[in-house]
Amino acid sequence: LALIQQGQTALSATGANIGRPHWLMGLAEAQKKLNQREEAQATLASALAVANSTEERITEAELYRVQGELMLQSPVKDQKSKEAEAEAYFFKTLDLARSWQAKSVELRAAMSLARLWRAQGKVIEARTILDEIYHWFTEGFDTKDLREAAELLRALGGTTERSRNEKQETEDKTRE
Repeated sequence: LALIQQGQTALSATGANIGRPHWLMGLAEAQKKLNQREEAQATLASALAVANSTEERITEAELYRVQGELMLQSPVKDQKSKEAEAEAYFFKTLDLARSWQAKSVELRAAMSLARLWRAQGKVIEARTILDEIYHWFTEGFDTKDLREAAELLRALGGTTERSRNEKQETEDKTRE
């Protein structure tokens, strides 16, 4: 956390804002992991303000996802309110990611939403939303996000196996 904060201070001293929302998001995630919820909330608010001024829309979508994750940790609200607000953030992230065709962002948002729905007992809905985006990917299955998605999908009773037709289509595209 101290190193991230030093980096933020150094970046701010340069006057540069491009890329700053991404680094602020990292700081907020570190603060979230250390249960520094208020600090994480303030950092996310700063990151969203910078993202709006620099028009860094991909980072903006991720910021909403992190905000949803943070909301679920909030001790302030009743459980249903927290979950409803977090779900709204996850859907906002999904909508933005889909409109930009940002599949990795969409995957992370679908995982966050699937985890929430699983906790609520909505296992079929959770599996459906995650299955749809997971099976869009044709490569990169050794990346952290896709490994995590595969694990969650299997825990939800889904399969990570691609059908023979999907495999053939991928091979055909590769040859073209």
